[in-house]
Order: sequence, then structure tokens, then C-alpha cells
Amino acid sequence: MNHPMALSRRSFLAAASLASTGVLGWNGPGRAEESVVEAKGDPLAGFKLGIQSFCYHRFDAEHAIRKIHELGLRYVEMFPGHFPGERTAQNVDGIKKTLELCKKYEVEVLTFGVEHFTSDHDANRKVFEFARAMNVKFLTCDPTPDSFDSLDKLCEEFKIPVAIHNHGPIGEKGKKIHQWYRAEIILDAVRNHHPLIGTCLDTGHLIRMARKPFELELDPVRQIRLMGKRNFGIHLKDHDIARGVNVNYGQGRLDVVAVLKVLKEIGFDGPVSIEHEANPGEPDADMKACVDDFKKAVTSLTGNSQAF
Repeated sequence: MNHPMALSRRSFLAAASLASTGVLGWNGPGRAEESVVEAKGDPLAGFKLGIQSFCYHRFDAEHAIRKIHELGLRYVEMFPGHFPGERTAQNVDGIKKTLELCKKYEVEVLTFGVEHFTSDHDANRKVFEFARAMNVKFLTCDPTPDSFDSLDKLCEEFKIPVAIHNHGPIGEKGKKIHQWYRAEIILDAVRNHHPLIGTCLDTGHLIRMARKPFELELDPVRQIRLMGKRNFGIHLKDHDIARGVNVNYGQGRLDVVAVLKVLKEIGFDGPVSIEHEANPGEPDADMKACVDDFKKAVTSLTGNSQAF
């Protein structure tokens, strides 16, 4: 797809420079080794580990934020259902209530979503205005293919990245395939658009799609490496294909150690959001297990000088 918007080459390259040098929160090339050194002794190896609050979608926002705090984590990707009222900058009370709640439990809303974008530029602008008021680092999204010209302009104006969320089979019995189900498709759609349009790859959905031998290229490590600097966030999820359910890390096909290694390799500095949806009514044990397993994976890496 060509880039028809009236975005100057100078401003476009300036945004790319910001993204690559870390001004927007991401490390530039060559920083992976430094990050490992700096992370020695850190149980999270410098990763911004948090939780997608959808894991607690059967509970209210305060319950979700409090549970994240109790797990010793500082970050949340907020599920829209946990925000009170309209998601607009004019909803001052809702924004204030949410930010005060997060401050109470020492949890930061790094990102928000999944939001939907279309060719309706005015509607898209309202989402960006809301994101700026919430001071989020990026928006996880599910855009329509005709939304990118609008998103080009808004990413340039607001300097807020948007991260396309891949999904696996959808609809009744998973007969349909989501349009953004793999990195190659997303990359083809965005490569000629603003560098602040990228992905928040969901490892569990990638695994759900890799159901046949010829789909092994959907391995999360390969998909993350392919997106490179356009990886703005990660939904870390493991999945058991035979049972069709999310499982604790290491019980399905997800190699957490390999994922962390490739994230360091590409200089990733965005949020890693835990997702586990198998037990929405009683998620606490699963959330704790995922945090513990993540820390074990970090120990495996940082204890080995050849890990990265």
C-alpha cells in the first residue's frame, strides 16, 4: 500500500529517529548487551512486566489493580472494560478516578486496549486525545485496513504509537481467521506507513494459529524477530493446542526463555503483559504461577553469560 498522506519526509524520518534512539521508550541497536549488564540482580532483568487487566475482567478495576500490586508488579495494560464511562479526554472524572486508583496501588497504566480504529478520523482522534490524557505509552489496537492514513497523521501529531494485536481463530468454533493473525501480514500492511504503527504480538494467539507443520514459522520467536523495532509490546501467553486452553508458562508450546532472549536481541524496551484466560473466575493462582515462571526464566538467562 502506498503512503498517500501529506506527511513530510523530514517529519517521518524524525519520528523514526525518535523511535530508534529510545526517546519514545525503546532502546536503539546495540543496547541489548548493556541491558543485560544493568539487569544483573534484577529479578525481571529490566523487563517491564505487567498484566493485561482483561485477566480480571470478571472483577472491577480496583480488584484488578490491587491484585497486580500484590503480585509485586508495577505495570498494567488496561482493558477498556475497566475504565469508567466514555473513553474520551472530556471524561475528566473517569480519568482522574483511574489515575488515582493506580497511584494508590503504585501501578502505572503503560498502555490501553484493545481499541478499534477505522477510517473515521474524528473518532480515531478522540482515542488519541484520551490516550494523551491518560499518559499511556502506546495503544494496543485492532485497526481496519482503511484506517492507516488516519493513523499516520495521528501518530505524527500525538507521538503515541499504536500496536496491532494479532488474534487467532475467531467466530463460531474458530472457523474464521482474524485479519491480523501473523507478523508477515501486519508488516506488509504497515511497512510504508508511520514507524509508530507496529505490533503488540500475542504469543498465545500465534501458538493457536500454528496448528500444522507448515505453520511452524508462526513460532513466537521468529515472529518477534521479524517485527524487530516495530514490536512495541508483548502479550505473554502460553497455550495447549490439544486442550484448546491457556496454560501456565512451559506447559504448552511457549519457550519463555527464547522469547526473552529475542526481545533483548532486538533491543525491546516495551511492556510485557501477562495474559492467562483459562480461569477468569479464579485467576490468582495462574497469575502468580506466571510471575514465578517468568522470574525463573530470567534467572536461567542472567545466570548464563552466553544467554544473550
